[in-house]
Amino acid sequence: MKEIRPRQQAFWYTLINYFGVAIGIISSLFIYPLDKEFLGLVRYVDSIAQILFPLMVFGGAQALIHFYPNLNEENKSYLFKYGIITILAISFVLFLVLLLGNYVVTWENYKYLFYAFPLGFVLAFVELFKRQATNIEKLEIPTLYEKIIPKIMLPSIFGLLIFGYLNVINALWTFVGSYFLLLLLLVLYMLKHYKAIKGFNFRSLFSQISRKEYYSYSLFSFLGSFGSLLAFRIDAFMIPEFLSFEANGTFNIGVALASSLAIPATGIFLVYAPKISDYIKSKNISELGVKYKEIARLLFFVGAVLYTSVLLGIDSLFQLLPTYDKLVDTIPIIVLLGANVLFNMATGFNSEIISYSKYYRFNVVSVLILALTNILLNLYFLTQTNLGIIGVAYASIIAMVSFNCFKLVFIYRKFGILPFDKNYLKLVLLVVLSFMVFYSLPEFSNNILNLLVKVGLNAIVVVVLTHKFQLIKDLNIWLKMK
Repeated sequence: MKEIRPRQQAFWYTLINYFGVAIGIISSLFIYPLDKEFLGLVRYVDSIAQILFPLMVFGGAQALIHFYPNLNEENKSYLFKYGIITILAISFVLFLVLLLGNYVVTWENYKYLFYAFPLGFVLAFVELFKRQATNIEKLEIPTLYEKIIPKIMLPSIFGLLIFGYLNVINALWTFVGSYFLLLLLLVLYMLKHYKAIKGFNFRSLFSQISRKEYYSYSLFSFLGSFGSLLAFRIDAFMIPEFLSFEANGTFNIGVALASSLAIPATGIFLVYAPKISDYIKSKNISELGVKYKEIARLLFFVGAVLYTSVLLGIDSLFQLLPTYDKLVDTIPIIVLLGANVLFNMATGFNSEIISYSKYYRFNVVSVLILALTNILLNLYFLTQTNLGIIGVAYASIIAMVSFNCFKLVFIYRKFGILPFDKNYLKLVLLVVLSFMVFYSLPEFSNNILNLLVKVGLNAIVVVVLTHKFQLIKDLNIWLKMK
């Protein structure tokens, strides 16, 4: 039964995410290309908020997962409430700094911080509540709120903007307000399913775990999260500074479509985080190694089917759409960032293993190195080449592949486990051979036929042969249930 609940959560999390992704893909294909400049502005504000919210959480969300298994019920409640107090206190200080900075900073885009701050405030609470929902195994509805509400609201705001019912400023504030609606629904749901113990006396909590240990872990978790967001979100911040909001919009349409490949990884990483923590705390490294290989193979399989489908059919799909002229520039971005996503999925839950072990400080060092590498590469490609947003995609893939290889080596040296085995190699060969066969077929003049033959048959061949050779445990279980 312990295995069934995480599998159910992973299934529903993935299903909800793909529903949200479907809305996002439709919006990216039909709505966002109509005003790339506003999309670039929204993503610029969002990128600043994504940098601010780790400051507000300050590692409290990660600490909630890390310390939760070893606490009694009373202190589990206090740990959650301590995270809430942390967000409120730090946000108040940040707001004062933001107000003071308005009188001394001459940066032209400083005004957008006032849109990003409330958005970051909401994201901080969403992150904390989402972690608590994971602990109490009530992840499905919070995921529904988090993934669906913004995906519905943003294209709706675009529609109101395009048809003249909102100006740019009001549209931005409406975008921020939609996240407050998300937070309200999330709070109401958690109040229904989780009753926190009354009071704010945290002596009991810090008698079971030391303050020094808590703050040390929180600090390193914060640095890791902050560095991670600098590494992964800095593109949307830097492109408008060196190019334009419109270029940022084009890049982010590519990001949105490429990142849809990562939804299974996001769900499984989040759902299995407590289990990974338990394996490490109990020093059950052999079982951890087995799960490491199983999940890495599963994620590579799903990612490879999706990515090869993109490579074989993206141009044919876009040619069927009325927005083809506005989307064609995103194809190289999708191809490059899709490869990036696939490699990240293929290496399994590296970061989670390190984060919940005594080596969690290594995550901070590696992520900060990744952030610095990505920033420097972005600066190089944006200022020393004429590649534009293609250069930004190259910077991302170079930094990310190096980062994952760095973590693989570290985990092998410290734990003696790798996510690869003979079945993994067989799966890689199967995917590559199938892709080469269908890629070598001549293009059909009919785009729909091209999609059906190349994309459809490739996916069918990979799934059938993977099942036949028993390469993916979860796939075999799922097909037997049918």
